[in-house]
Amino acid sequence: MHILILSNKVPYPPKDGGAIATLSLATALEKGGAKVTLLAINTPKHYCSEQQLPPELKQTLNIETVFVDTRLRPLKALANLFFSKLPYNAQRFVSKSFSYKLKTILSQNTFDIVQLEGLYLTPYIKTIRQHSNALISLRAHNVEHEIWERTVASTKRTPKRWYLQHIAKRLKRMEQEALQQVDLLVPISKKDEGALVELGCKAPRITIPFGINADDFIAHFTVKTNHTPQVFHLGGLDWQPNQDGIIWFIENCWPQVLQAIPNAKFTIAGRNAPQRLLNNLNGRGIEYIGEVDNAKQFIANAGIMIVPLRIGSGMRIKIVEGMALGKAIVSTAIGAEGIDYTNGQNILIANTPSAFAKSLIELLSNQELELKIGAAAKEFATQTFDIKVQAEKLLDFYNKSVIQINS
Repeated sequence: MHILILSNKVPYPPKDGGAIATLSLATALEKGGAKVTLLAINTPKHYCSEQQLPPELKQTLNIETVFVDTRLRPLKALANLFFSKLPYNAQRFVSKSFSYKLKTILSQNTFDIVQLEGLYLTPYIKTIRQHSNALISLRAHNVEHEIWERTVASTKRTPKRWYLQHIAKRLKRMEQEALQQVDLLVPISKKDEGALVELGCKAPRITIPFGINADDFIAHFTVKTNHTPQVFHLGGLDWQPNQDGIIWFIENCWPQVLQAIPNAKFTIAGRNAPQRLLNNLNGRGIEYIGEVDNAKQFIANAGIMIVPLRIGSGMRIKIVEGMALGKAIVSTAIGAEGIDYTNGQNILIANTPSAFAKSLIELLSNQELELKIGAAAKEFATQTFDIKVQAEKLLDFYNKSVIQINS
């Protein structure tokens, strides 16, 4: 089976959830016996030069990239309001040069499946139909309009709120139209599958969660007992939901933790923190360390993970990685969406400031409980999210779909 994967970012280095998800599945599909070609939009935000790509990776996956300037342009955003049906955040990824490269690859190869890594690749469906007989599969990392609707709900009534509401409506319409155009759907959680079916998807589908190479976590990382009462947050800080969650935690939960445990430390790791966020990171017990070289080793050596998301959709791969490394985690329900967790057994779920702070204080004060939840989390993650198993399921689904639809 020959699979062409289209991505709206170069999935190397794999330092954010989307990149990790794309690269890990692509690699696992290749190891599972598929021939994989990956065509990625090379953006200023996630730029990766040809020289940065490991030669073995380029050879294994046959990675091609096309530079597209996706930087926000106020005048283009304004014009988009009046002259485009696409939301501006999707239109930024529409490129003639990428379309030309796509046509070239399609004309030179015969593919069984073209897998779109997210909604923002769906504007290229028409090009794919014109130049290939491959089945088009949408791997839905999120229910995109949900993220924006939740952002609207947490935004004060200002012109910004009106604009966000406008984007959310366009995204919902875009998702509805895309779901009518694809042949196959691959959501990453049962919750997302249900939401996409409600939007009108009738295509054959299979839920494939983000996966991890369980052997990597079992073999190469030793979790150290942390005697300092420490909590940490790890994630891309240029993602608005992470910014919102951290500020909410610092303003509403952290003072309660400090009142109970005065020597507690809160460590924040992640790249591209905007000044608005940095202004909130100078409080008592708070340390911002920027991007870490080795995320897995950082998690293994750190304390209790927090995921205080109030906005978002899809599934947080950092929770899966934290679980696989034996971390006790406190998250909101939105933060842990897409994961079939057991609250109180392999994670603690808290949605209010008082409940979130109480859960953290309980873990920081009871190392036996912290280790117990961490051990249960590790067992759950390594058994549930093995990428090799997920890739095998997806390849079986693709093979059966090709036979059925083409028969």
